[in-house]
Amino acid sequence: MLRFGVFELDPDCGELRKSGHKVPLRPQAMKILTLLASRSGQLVTREELKEEVWGGDTFVDFEHGLNLCVREIRAALEDNANTPRYIETLPRRGYRFIVQVQSTNGAEHPGPERSSARPFRSGIVRYIYPVLILVGLGIFLGVYETSPWWGGQKSVRTIAVLPLQNLSGEAEEYFADGMTEALTTDLARMNSLQVISRTSSMQYKGAKKTLPEIARELKADVVVEGSVQRAGDRVKITAQLIRATDDKHVWAETYERDLRDILSLQNEISSDIARQIQERLGGPMPLAIERSRSRLRNLEAYETYLKANYYLGRFELAKSIDHYNQAIKLDPDAAPPYAHMARAYFFLAFFGAMPPSEGFGKVKQLATLAVERDSRLPEAHGALALAKLHSDWDFSGAEKEFKRALELNPHDADIRHDYAHYLMAMGRVKESNLESERAVELDPVGDGLNSCLCWHSFAARDYDRSTWLAQKFLKSNPNDPWERTVLGLTYEQMKMPEKAVEEFKKAVEATQGDPFFLAALGHGYAAVGDHRKARDILASLNATARKSYISPFDLALIHTALGEKDKAFDLLDKAVAERSTFIAYSKWEPRLDPLRSDPRFVQMLQRIGLPK
Repeated sequence: MLRFGVFELDPDCGELRKSGHKVPLRPQAMKILTLLASRSGQLVTREELKEEVWGGDTFVDFEHGLNLCVREIRAALEDNANTPRYIETLPRRGYRFIVQVQSTNGAEHPGPERSSARPFRSGIVRYIYPVLILVGLGIFLGVYETSPWWGGQKSVRTIAVLPLQNLSGEAEEYFADGMTEALTTDLARMNSLQVISRTSSMQYKGAKKTLPEIARELKADVVVEGSVQRAGDRVKITAQLIRATDDKHVWAETYERDLRDILSLQNEISSDIARQIQERLGGPMPLAIERSRSRLRNLEAYETYLKANYYLGRFELAKSIDHYNQAIKLDPDAAPPYAHMARAYFFLAFFGAMPPSEGFGKVKQLATLAVERDSRLPEAHGALALAKLHSDWDFSGAEKEFKRALELNPHDADIRHDYAHYLMAMGRVKESNLESERAVELDPVGDGLNSCLCWHSFAARDYDRSTWLAQKFLKSNPNDPWERTVLGLTYEQMKMPEKAVEEFKKAVEATQGDPFFLAALGHGYAAVGDHRKARDILASLNATARKSYISPFDLALIHTALGEKDKAFDLLDKAVAERSTFIAYSKWEPRLDPLRSDPRFVQMLQRIGLPK
């Protein structure tokens, strides 16, 4: 047994332990460490390592294999190549173990001479060779995925950035959340890593769960956690990289900078994390894809922008828009505030809080300004795609913008989900379901995207699955009005109108009579044959329409269920003129089935530009 510092190395068993806990190393790395430690203080040349570990007649990429093993050993020993405590590199010559090593009898281990290393090879290596041959065969067949930490286990592919702890006081909460989002976004733009959406990660803010529990729920291989602290014009950020399987801290760093350098600091941290994943955990090479060029250069503008993002995340849309406008006044050339404000207006238009022609018009205007300022900003292309889908009905242009956005950031769950909406509108419902599920993989615990899974199954007319998904979601979110409504719509198509009405009532109650959900209830009453209550709701919605926006599309659906086709088509014509949100989904909408045989319906689809 060889001992150095807190480590024990057992050459006979091929095991390294730290304070009694086993530290996994691949066989080649273990042999190299054993050889170096047994010859402490002596140079072990690269040629010796090649012969002892790989064999003199090896045809493998020795240089790559040796460098990989040494990096793995250093990670296991928590050593640093620049300021080594254990392994010193002698450039172009080899390595030297520079810490004192003792054997189990307490004596200093002098290390064997060259000849004494031969029994090591002849004894242990003959057992290692068959293993190496099998491993090599597995790699050749493509069925053995290696990792420097433990051979044969899955390599690191998925990372989650947990909410950075705010150490600056409650007033600075937005700043810590902003740093979390920025770090997540920067990592997500590296094509080689799958990064869990900030929406899911933020669910664990202040959570009491253990890190392995969180990682398991997020399906993350590694997680990043840390803290943010501001003091005047200085900011200090700590970041730790933790392996999910055993809660092992594999890397940590503290960064302290002038606040004016915060943007370059974000890039530095994300690059360091990606490199550490590759070097210490066997993750993929960090392949950065095109980065956006436009950053806020004005510090006050940047802080205002972070506050706007904070309000947008809380769905306080009016506050977020106000702060985005302030940020733009302070830094009019930066693209991100335009792109994110477009997102806020999209929500207002999509759910009918403002006339869609006005809301989607703002989305298009802001997205265009964002793309003009930075053609590499994925959020800008994603917002422009939404405008082309809902306002311009430029469907080929919308798909082009969605694909460009996903090319720039393939791990943006929101953009991928929006693209699923586009596919749904086109009637490509199988593709829509796949993209929606892919978005949920990136945002596994966020309510927003999970709640939409049932709608995509509803669009595909897979009503059994839609029912199952809605009921599953409602177990943990019983008051979600969207899920209640989609479940009600599903029950309607399954010829269970009474159950549908019960679900619609719950949605109306949860939203205190929101017109969108009230219209769904009106359709439910008409479908169940209670025409009086359906007309009462129509009267209420028409009265509301004199004061605020009500979608003519929603009214048309009620008249369709009442059998009043002419009135329904009049309202659909108005919906087309106003660019009502859900008119773009007419191709598959089952509540419009009673109208599909009418030539006016085909004409409507042609006006929208949807294929028959």
